Amino acid sequence: MTSKPNHLVAAVIYDGLCTFEYGMVVEAFGLERPEFETWYDFTTCSADSGPCRALGGLQVTAENGLEALEKADTIVIPGWRSVHERPPEALLEAIWAAYYRGARIVSICSGVFVLAAAGILQNQKVTTHWRYADLLAEKYPELKVDPNVLFIDEGRIMTSAGSAAGLDLCLNIIRNDFGPAVANKVAKRLVLPAQRDGGQAQFIDRPLVRREQAMDELLQWVRDHIQMPIKVEDLAKRAHMSLRTFIRRFKEATGLPPAKWMIQERLALACTCLEETMMSVEEVATHCGFGIADTLRHHFRDQMGISPTRYRQNYQLG
Repeated sequence: MTSKPNHLVAAVIYDGLCTFEYGMVVEAFGLERPEFETWYDFTTCSADSGPCRALGGLQVTAENGLEALEKADTIVIPGWRSVHERPPEALLEAIWAAYYRGARIVSICSGVFVLAAAGILQNQKVTTHWRYADLLAEKYPELKVDPNVLFIDEGRIMTSAGSAAGLDLCLNIIRNDFGPAVANKVAKRLVLPAQRDGGQAQFIDRPLVRREQAMDELLQWVRDHIQMPIKVEDLAKRAHMSLRTFIRRFKEATGLPPAKWMIQERLALACTCLEETMMSVEEVATHCGFGIADTLRHHFRDQMGISPTRYRQNYQLG
């Protein structure tokens, strides 16, 4: 979508407003940016009558009612007050009408439940916060819900994962509308990476469970020797257990099979190396026990959805 002067972005507020999600929308689209020749017009409209309570003890009053959606080029739903509550029919009708006249509709985090209830997501690929993904898929089985990405850009429908992933989607919108140079300047002002791929994983799953002291000592031994090739069979011997018993006890203690747990530990160390050192990808692979760079790249893309080089570009300190 090519942006034009007076491109109107409308954010929908509501009683029980998600303050963080709303704040990032204002920060991305509502601030004046005199350094650019053209920028968005921005307004708020309310799905409820009167001042809206926002999380954190605030009250927010919108400039307009839902009639503002009739002229908006982009409509943003910054979360929703409850994934179990059907939004007001007037809001759903306004979103449906705006979409079918050609507006772009954006949701952040739980805001996708509003879009789904409005009936504009048939057979669409969408995302939301990982904790809501199963419920979204259950309530709307016609949707293609991907819980493992930061955001999904389907053109006139855009959805983001939880919380800070909304900023990644906002930057993606700015990049689409004004180009990468402008988006990079906005990212710099926000003190954010210029671009995190939408397909990047929301997080690395590292379960936290209770463990016995002997198992804790074994896990620490693995971390201390992570550079070495470590076989599960050798860990079982060190723990004085049969292989089968060791694998069962290990999974009970960590939530993961031994081989997968070691990959997660190596990936976590690799992330730290990429963020805090100038080691080459090959050196990081050796240091973290992956052996060769191709193995590191494989596991990075499999678990993180991003290459080690791109990760370093996004997150290296300094």
